[in-house]
Amino acid sequence: MASRFRSRAVALLSCSLAVAVCGACSDAVRLMQATESGGVVTYLFKEDRGGPMGSPYRREALKMIEQKCPAGYTIVRDGEVKGATLSSREGEEGDVTGRRWGIQFRCK
Repeated sequence: MASRFRSRAVALLSCSLAVAVCGACSDAVRLMQATESGGVVTYLFKEDRGGPMGSPYRREALKMIEQKCPAGYTIVRDGEVKGATLSSREGEEGDVTGRRWGIQFRCK
């Protein structure tokens, strides 16, 4: 009986952690514009951590595009999103802790 309770508690904790992690990621990767034929996905990157191509969020952004376009997609344009820097404290200007990269895509 105790092991069944412990298993449920572990499962509940795992689900809670997954929700917390996904919640944190939702701001890192965003579908900014969506149309029937494509859209724009943006994600956070830091220059000192591999830049936009080395960002761990790039993979998540591409997965989001793949979900939107299961038959395939073409990247129309990608580049830094201007005016999308983040400060060290919300609502204050200061040290930049991250920037955003955008990928415009079209579904096949």
